[in-house]
Amino acid sequence: MTSVKEQEAIRKLMVFLQEWDSAHKVARSRILDNFIESNNGKTEPELELEFSQGASLFLARLTAWLRMTYMYSTCLDKLLKSIGIFLSAASGRRYIIEFLEIGGVLILLEILGLNHLKEEDKRESVKLLQLVADAGRKYKELICESYGVQSLTEFLATSNSAEAQEDVQVLLDSLGHSNPKYQNQVYKGLIAVLPCASPRAQQLALQTLRCMQVGSGPRWGRKGSISFPVLCRSPWRWGLQWAAPVPGGGQPRLLCEDCPCHSALFSLGRGGRGTLCPCGACAGRAVLGAPGGPV
Repeated sequence: MTSVKEQEAIRKLMVFLQEWDSAHKVARSRILDNFIESNNGKTEPELELEFSQGASLFLARLTAWLRMTYMYSTCLDKLLKSIGIFLSAASGRRYIIEFLEIGGVLILLEILGLNHLKEEDKRESVKLLQLVADAGRKYKELICESYGVQSLTEFLATSNSAEAQEDVQVLLDSLGHSNPKYQNQVYKGLIAVLPCASPRAQQLALQTLRCMQVGSGPRWGRKGSISFPVLCRSPWRWGLQWAAPVPGGGQPRLLCEDCPCHSALFSLGRGGRGTLCPCGACAGRAVLGAPGGPV
């Protein structure tokens, strides 16, 4: 037998859920505002207490509405922030699992590729992906298996928001560590960003590559990795159309030596150095002079 107090709490929960189910867009937006204001930063036990052990019922409604409306930007920022309250809740691993079961990762990644959506909405999507990645290695693998690296690097290269680009960098750095199965995929994705037209994206990609190398040592020549000579002989395969050997057979460089950004040095190869520039001024220029040009 449930107590009178418990019965009253359950009744309030059912009234709240019925109000959500029958509400139109404006009313749901108001409900989300109240939810965000009242529950931001709460733990899983606190959310369950707030919803009389039925918090998952509201999360299911939020994710269902997300699936139906994410292409139309219907209160998308508030909806993503509300879902983020569940995913970020301490001891709330089950909320993450419930979100993933409805295809949450694929929805978040697809949001990044929709040109008509606002940068703020896409940034919220990246934040939710970060919460998923922070849950552990198998969750990082799930993001990578869903073509997450490709979606994230494309967004990094094309985004007009410096804050969103920085959030993507943090997420890619997270996916590149403690994720051996897909570490090379992250590495290649970051390299493919370097010729893009965004100087900020180039700089962030270089910083992340450097962090990955510092953490695991040089990757060139490792089994299963891209060898540095192959990268320079066939740069177009990885989108690096501006790479070429140095005249005289020296250590290959990724940018011309007269680049004005010599302050950005990035260690590549086994004991060698390659000059990399985050500004994009040298993108498209190659170090020519070897017999026949780039091999």
